[in-house]
Amino acid sequence: MIQTKLRIDILSSVPETFSSVISSSILKRAQEKNIVDIHLHNLHDYADNKFKHIDDTPFGGGAGMVIKCQPVFDCIEKLKSEREYDQIIYMSADGETLNQSISNELSLCKNLMILAGHYKGIDQRIRDILITREISIGDFVLTGGELPALVLIDSIIRLIPGVISDAESALDDSFQDGLLEAPVYTKPSEYMGYRVPEVLLGGNHKEINKWRAEKAIEKTKIRRPDLLEKL
Repeated sequence: MIQTKLRIDILSSVPETFSSVISSSILKRAQEKNIVDIHLHNLHDYADNKFKHIDDTPFGGGAGMVIKCQPVFDCIEKLKSEREYDQIIYMSADGETLNQSISNELSLCKNLMILAGHYKGIDQRIRDILITREISIGDFVLTGGELPALVLIDSIIRLIPGVISDAESALDDSFQDGLLEAPVYTKPSEYMGYRVPEVLLGGNHKEINKWRAEKAIEKTKIRRPDLLEKL
């Protein structure tokens, strides 16, 4: 099956946060190969006031500022009028926790929109009406959703055929089969008295695969026993 080019629209109050990451390494290569299109949208450009403010104080009092409905609604509705989106994602600390299965699923999409919140968060009505999925990268809080959004798009894009030159590399990653990845080694075969396991040097791929499977299970049992319980 031919992979359709993926378009990702990112909405943020500080879009410059993304520039260096999406213009380097694998993300840059994916765009140069015309496999992925990444578009940044500054929410301040959609503000309806001369000061370009997009936030206000929360009803009921309390600390922090909340991103208002108007700029987000205007931006999202404009983009939706131009194309259909498979998912409109909000990066949120209380969303479903990102895992490899989610990244695999989203890598098959054609159009994704990602909203990176900031300040205290976004007006709940945005989440109720416009957002189709909320994703978290862990049980902790960051200044904004920009870094989580970068984590998400990197985890998605590297899975698309043609992005990574060695496709098997992505398939062998940790979590693809529910286990952590086995240890990996490279030349030289001995360094400061420490040798690479002999099985990896013998060329017997059946034994190598067996060793890697055993080490993956062993590593997972020690570091992430919860994954074994799921299996």
